[in-house]
Amino acid sequence: MIPAGDHPRHRLSEIVHQPVRFSILAGLAAAQELDFKDLRDAVQVSDSVLSKHLSVLEEAGFIKVRKYFVGKRPRTSVSLTTAGREAWSEHLSVLREIAGG
Repeated sequence: MIPAGDHPRHRLSEIVHQPVRFSILAGLAAAQELDFKDLRDAVQVSDSVLSKHLSVLEEAGFIKVRKYFVGKRPRTSVSLTTAGREAWSEHLSVLREIAGG
């Protein structure tokens, strides 16, 4: 019998594991920075859903949201922080451990 708490799933981040946030982090891990619109289209969610999940990730310190203007048009871009890259890598490592174990 395996003692409670020893299964690798207990090391999965609830923040990262949520499907939309997982998809956001996957997209950001493959790029230096993504425009809000491009990230929204890649993850296939509405603006409001993306904004909600970005807020959770930003509060966790996993992403950086940068707001700026191009001419008179507001733009928003998103990138992973060092903590976000570490959380992403750790999460994938645990998933691999579960799949291989």
